[in-house]
Amino acid sequence: MDRTVVRCAEGHVFSTSSFPMQNLGTDRLGPGRLLRCPRCARLRHAVPVEPAKR
Repeated sequence: MDRTVVRCAEGHVFSTSSFPMQNLGTDRLGPGRLLRCPRCARLRHAVPVEPAKR
């Protein structure tokens, strides 16, 4: 199972195995999704992190 590294709106970086609707593409819904951040335990807007910016 692939894991996606994401950054939440508070700046926390974490990986998730489920990044909802990632197969629909960024042109349809945009790159961000609403996920529960494990660091701040709140639903936050999260975007994938590019490998060079980790």
